[in-house]
Amino acid sequence: MDLWNYLEFAAWAASALFGLFIVIDWIRTDSTYSEEFLTSSREGELEALTEEQHRG
Repeated sequence: MDLWNYLEFAAWAASALFGLFIVIDWIRTDSTYSEEFLTSSREGELEALTEEQHRG
């Protein structure tokens, strides 16, 4: 095997690790917060209030 094969295997391993991290983070987030909280627009409301304070 040459260098490119080792780099290809390393890239696939890194991709698998990143994918696993994403799934673990997804499960952790889903079990920590409710669906209602995750889909709320609270952040948008806070941003709108901040913009109004800067204008007024």
